[in-house]
Amino acid sequence: MKTDDQGVPSNREHKKASDGQDWQESPLFKSGDFTMIGQEGRLGFIYSDREVDRFYPNQTQKYMWHFWGDDQEFDGELKVMATHENGGETITVLEDLPLGGPNNGADRHVPSNMSLPKSGMWKLDAYIGDKLFGSVYVKVHEK
Repeated sequence: MKTDDQGVPSNREHKKASDGQDWQESPLFKSGDFTMIGQEGRLGFIYSDREVDRFYPNQTQKYMWHFWGDDQEFDGELKVMATHENGGETITVLEDLPLGGPNNGADRHVPSNMSLPKSGMWKLDAYIGDKLFGSVYVKVHEK
């Protein structure tokens, strides 16, 4: 497996979505003792692209979300909406999850259980309250 300059595994997937935009799996980064996927310094969840962490269709996994930002940005609960690269409806993956305090170098965190229904690239839009906090792109692998 390839690694990036920080020694983090890197098999990043890169595809064009049905909307013509390039959808690239979000980068992995280190925070504390953990590898995460997302936007370093903004949001991510613990993920190492190992077999045990990967997304597979309709398989629920535990993921710990982490957020970095100012206190006023954390007014509300977490909601995550997912959109598949080939378009179609947006689905609610998580909702009404209260944020916990600092953890693993982040300002806020929340444990979650997530599942996505089919293989391919997905965009996970994370909202805190009514505001989009950021997006994470993930690949759902074939079983």
